[in-house]
This record gives sequence, C-alpha cells and structure tokens, in this order.
Amino acid sequence: MTTTQPKQPPARVVVLTGASSGIGRAAAQELASRGHTLVLAARRADQLMALALELDASGTRVIAVPTDVTKPESRQYLVDLARGHFGHIDVLINNAGVTVERGWWWDDPDPLRVLRVNLEAPIELTRLVLPEMRSRGAGHIVNIGSVAGRAATNGIYSASKFGLRGFSLALRRELLGSGVDVSLIAPGFVKSEMTARARLPMPGPEVVARAVAGVLDRPQREVIVPGAYRALALLEAALPGLGDGLVRRLIRRRYDHS
Repeated sequence: MTTTQPKQPPARVVVLTGASSGIGRAAAQELASRGHTLVLAARRADQLMALALELDASGTRVIAVPTDVTKPESRQYLVDLARGHFGHIDVLINNAGVTVERGWWWDDPDPLRVLRVNLEAPIELTRLVLPEMRSRGAGHIVNIGSVAGRAATNGIYSASKFGLRGFSLALRRELLGSGVDVSLIAPGFVKSEMTARARLPMPGPEVVARAVAGVLDRPQREVIVPGAYRALALLEAALPGLGDGLVRRLIRRRYDHS
C-alpha cells in the first residue's frame, strides 16, 4: 500500500525589504527555512550581508542587495538585480518601515521621510514588479502594515499605515482575476528596534514572520497579528471614544517623560 506524501508548497523568488533586523530578519529566516529563494534588501549592508551568509553560505539561494528604498535608482537596481540573478520575481514583501523615534512629529526636521519609506516606497516597488507579474498571471504583493493603520495614535506614522492599508485593499481588488494576490499583514506591538522604548509585554517578531509565510501558502486579504489585536481593531471601530481616553493617558505619560 502506497502512501501519498502531502504536496509541498512551491518555493518562490522573494524580494524582501527591511530585511536586516526585526520583522524583516525574522521573515527572512522563516522563509529560508521553508525553501524560498530570497533577495534581501536593506540599507545596513554589513548586517544584510551577514544575514545572507547565515541563511545560505553558498550564495545560490539567498543574496543581499544594499538598498535605500526612498531612492528611485536604488529601487530599480534592486528589481533589476533580482530578475537578472533569478530570472523573475514571484513575491514582493514591502517590510521596510520607520517612525519618528523621539518627540512629536511636528518637531522632527523631516517627518515626511516616514511617508517616503512606509508608503511611497511600497507603491513604487509594486509598480516596478507588477508588469512582469501580470504578464505571467502569477505573483504576490505582501505589505507589512500596522494596527496603527486601524487605530490612529501617531499622526505621521498612522497616516503612512492607513495609506498602506487603503493601497493594499484597493490594489487587491484592482488585480482580481489577474493571478496576482495582495495581502496586508498588520502587526501590533512586537519586539523590534522600533518598539524598543515601549514598556509593554510583546511577543517576538517571529509571530509576524509566520503570518507572512502563511499568506504565501494561503493568500488572505488582511491578517492582524498577534491575534489579540483583532479585538482592538474592532473596538476602535465600534467605540472610538474609548480609544480617545486610552490615548489621552498615553499622551499625558509622554509629556511627563519628555
């Protein structure tokens, strides 16, 4: 009697931005463990190269491409190199993200860099990979949003993530029937450089990495992780006044520590 082995999901060529740390690094490790081919992109070349060597010392399945996603020529180079090296791009994961680290966004000398990294870069990178994906009738765009794109607390960061959510959900509908999937992963607080100053119990970025890998096998429109934040998103929609009270306390605490 022969036993049928479960069918393994196909390995894909994945371009992953913001790969050198946090969610990006965890996603790279998870995807590599599942056999995917990776093109890792981030500004910090040393960390990026070290991660690529850790995941694939031969350099045949994982390559590192130092990239500044805010620069058009850097974005184009990333996409061109990925195609030149592996022939095509199956998946684009727009993970690179920043926020205003200290103080208020209106006091920052360049708050619009948050929009350039978190919103403009994903749109422009998507624009670069879509023609090939649509012509092949296959592909997947995965955008890393945030629960801050459902419950607003920081003007410029939430603006970028609300925008990314709208872009992702609309793009998915624009591409219905094309063979190209679009998924939005919306993390709450997880341990990363961006949340290092937050005094909250947080899981590691691996929970987000598993969600990213999961939607490649079973595409979904939007995934909120950790799951407890789904209730927060529903509560914000139903009772925004309650959110006002919570944020007022956080702002008061921020004034006290600034």
